Amino acid sequence: MTRIALSLDRAEAEKLEGYDEVFLWDGSATDSFKSKLRPSLPTFGSVGGVNADFVRIALAVYASDHTVLRESKGSEWNQRSFELTVPVSVPAKWAAQADSLRSLLGYLTGDTWSMAFVQSGLPDALPVMVKDTSLRTVLFSGGADSATGALVSAHSLGPHETHNLLSHSSSGATGAAQQLVTTRLNGHFGSKNSAHHRIFLARAKKRLDGTKFPKEPSSRSRSLLFLALGLAAAEQGGGPLWIPENGFASLNPPLGPERRGALSTRTTQPWFLWRVSSLLTAMEGHGSIINPFQHMTKGEMFRRVESILGADGASDYLSTTSSCSHTDQQYVGVPSGTHCGVCFGCIVRRASFKASGVVDQTWYLSNESSEKILDYVEKKSVMTAMRDFVELGVDEAVIMAMPLPPGYLARMALELSQKGMSELQDFLA
Repeated sequence: MTRIALSLDRAEAEKLEGYDEVFLWDGSATDSFKSKLRPSLPTFGSVGGVNADFVRIALAVYASDHTVLRESKGSEWNQRSFELTVPVSVPAKWAAQADSLRSLLGYLTGDTWSMAFVQSGLPDALPVMVKDTSLRTVLFSGGADSATGALVSAHSLGPHETHNLLSHSSSGATGAAQQLVTTRLNGHFGSKNSAHHRIFLARAKKRLDGTKFPKEPSSRSRSLLFLALGLAAAEQGGGPLWIPENGFASLNPPLGPERRGALSTRTTQPWFLWRVSSLLTAMEGHGSIINPFQHMTKGEMFRRVESILGADGASDYLSTTSSCSHTDQQYVGVPSGTHCGVCFGCIVRRASFKASGVVDQTWYLSNESSEKILDYVEKKSVMTAMRDFVELGVDEAVIMAMPLPPGYLARMALELSQKGMSELQDFLA
């Protein structure tokens, strides 16, 4: 059991005893996080207690997940055990939901979590007096799915309607990709009806005592922080939070027997989103979440972009997006964020371009001839696993093992999975 505490007060943090790690978030330049965002979330306006608490919980989970090392990799991942203490506005309210929260976190990361809540010293935010429930907020990562969501949202806006794009990054490469896609989006629709909130928030390298934090690279909870930030932004207008993700990837069918559990991110899994929404709504927070592409494959999403921008416009727009799972390409002499072409994200991207007929202008390292680059590509490749995955297929047994929210029929999940598998099969063949 690893005991971890998040503190919002430096004097308190320095006095805490009995914890394996203490994270301080007081908005100072020397706390445990690199960000201009302060704990009261003034960047978003007046955020209610429940949603502000959810951001602090998600940040504590992300920092813990990113710090406590796993003992091994791949199919031998160990299950870690966390005891997490977080300051919130109403501890008793969160304590009543501790079991639900623990279940959600376990599903997301594959670990066991226990939660303790203490009183936050921050003042309660004033409520927003006038809400506009037609205002939507769109999570915008710079990936192809989120870029499609931003485009479809912008295309649907009336002359006097607006939407918010919410981006989170923890590295410079991610932020650069988001800005590039935003520029292309504004080139089509202008920036008048769009507000883009760009949040940089990452764990610092050093503890308060100057020693270095460990760095666990397998973090599956960063997207939970993205979700919590998006809901905090959406809470201001009271409108829905769009989480654009192709429905096949959201279902998260396991790539192989060793990929069951949290080896693939589950933050957009329909059941998970439903449980988060239900949890926050039960606590009288803002939990309105929509995945507008829940029943579409990525190839179908690309065809939707083509229907709006035309063939050339869709090719230019989608080719600027970022899908690669890796950010360490600088070690082979190319810019960080360059597509490898052989990771799960790249393979699904390439299959979707082919399925949609949209021309792919992306530069993939797998097409290069440099020995150094090809060695890098070989180490990153999941091509063999993907071919095995396609050959094995997704059947009723796989679908029945998935948790699904009310109203999402197993038959619908099976049909969507088979369409997604068909796109992959056509590309890998």
